Amino acid sequence: MNRPQPVNFVPPKTLAEYPVGPCCPSAHIVGINAGMRTFRPIIDHATCVHCLRCFLVCPEGAIDKSEADLEIDLNYCKGCGVCAHECKVGAITLVKETEA
Repeated sequence: MNRPQPVNFVPPKTLAEYPVGPCCPSAHIVGINAGMRTFRPIIDHATCVHCLRCFLVCPEGAIDKSEADLEIDLNYCKGCGVCAHECKVGAITLVKETEA
């Protein structure tokens, strides 16, 4: 039996080394997904420095960068919090859906 072997994780050193989009084709949600979200990410545009780190790490591609300010498409965001965790300036916070 071939078992998977552990691989040492090496954190990316540059922005170009981050993967873009979902980790695998089956992980991409193509239907509206808002019903399962417990937490909603909120972007503070005054704090955001437009580094696009959140855009690059969002597993669902729910962050839109086509306008001057980044916007989160809440129809597709699953509320995983990866964007808030990776935002180095703290421009993204998670708020409970019941409080939003």
